[in-house]
Amino acid sequence: MRTKSVGKKKINIVTLGCSKNVYDSEVLMSQLKANGKEVVHEDRGDIVVINTCGFIDNAKEESINTILDYVEAKNRGEVEKVFVTGCLSERYKPDLIKEIPDVDQYFGTRDLPILLKHLGADYKHELVGERLTTTPKHYAYLKISEGCDRPCSFCAIPLMRGGHVSTPIEKLVKEAQKLAKVGVKELILIAQDLTYYGLDIYKKRALGELLKELVKVEGIEWIRLHYAFPSGFPEDVLDIIREEPKVCNYIDIPLQHINSDLLKSMKRGTTHEKTNALLDKFREKVPDMAIRTTLIVGYPGETEERFQELKEWVREQKFDRLGCFTYSHEENTGAYVLEDDIPQEVKEARVEEIMELQSQISWDKNQARIGEVYKCVFDRKEGNYFVGRTEYDSPDVDNTVLVSAENTYISIGDFANVKITSAEEFDLYGELV
Repeated sequence: MRTKSVGKKKINIVTLGCSKNVYDSEVLMSQLKANGKEVVHEDRGDIVVINTCGFIDNAKEESINTILDYVEAKNRGEVEKVFVTGCLSERYKPDLIKEIPDVDQYFGTRDLPILLKHLGADYKHELVGERLTTTPKHYAYLKISEGCDRPCSFCAIPLMRGGHVSTPIEKLVKEAQKLAKVGVKELILIAQDLTYYGLDIYKKRALGELLKELVKVEGIEWIRLHYAFPSGFPEDVLDIIREEPKVCNYIDIPLQHINSDLLKSMKRGTTHEKTNALLDKFREKVPDMAIRTTLIVGYPGETEERFQELKEWVREQKFDRLGCFTYSHEENTGAYVLEDDIPQEVKEARVEEIMELQSQISWDKNQARIGEVYKCVFDRKEGNYFVGRTEYDSPDVDNTVLVSAENTYISIGDFANVKITSAEEFDLYGELV
């Protein structure tokens, strides 16, 4: 067993789940550093803080396995303390204490000051907006609100994150300015629901006003919108996307399904017809927009006929980017009272059908890009290629642009114009021009 050091303890932050958790980990790291603590992200440390996800079964399983791994490391004497925070412990704290008692302390999503106390640090209010970013230095997530007021029947996020709370525009502008000063060029706006932004503090939807202020920040070249809700979408945002070069022609809008009966059961506040009308409006106002969506298959009551309606709709809409997930039957959600009547193997087969269809759509769209020139930002070098993205692609989830590194050098984080020479389903190949 390792002898415990008497010197400075290194704190290792481990992040699981979505970009909102990445943001929260960055805030925690900034607070710790300001308190004189040595802090690392997903590296070796004496003390481990695991920021968990509790959204669906797969995410919960990953979080629990990670906790168990670090508890075993603690029992072997490789780490001294294990703390758990985030969505899983917000939602299941009593169960976790009972099942995994060797964790030193569990914290919820709103327990940052208490967590800091246990780490020998004080919460510093003057650091609001300060973060130690864990993403590549040229892009960063900007969380514009916390929580969600939507009643979606399949979703446990309000249980873990609470109600919607918008961050004031002036605070977000200051945060963006600080990020720009350290080299960030792309802001990825995130929230549980971008569409709702401002209703609580300004009594109106204010995403458009926020964008108008953020584009003024010197050094920021791209602003990207993630997680917009379809019901009540503020149409002035479409005009800003079209007219403002800094705002990417891109939107991530999880639509979940298209059958009106299922949308009603999901409490999405929309219908097949309204959804199509919104997508038509997007394409009318911003013809060059890339639309990313996510779908759920296997929701209670999704008959074969309703699934075929979804498939046909995906075929018709030809989304630029699409992700698909199996329905997860989550306790304490509205849909939990329904029978989880679709077998898991059927759910998984339906995901495969949707993604196979999307793969062909993506192939066709990418073939049409051959010969075109696009402004790209380069995120990393991988093997013999520099890996970049167009404004139509978000990091980690969308297409990439690959430029050979054999006779070319590109600095990571730089923008460059690339002519597309060939394409596959999810990768474009090109050369600098």
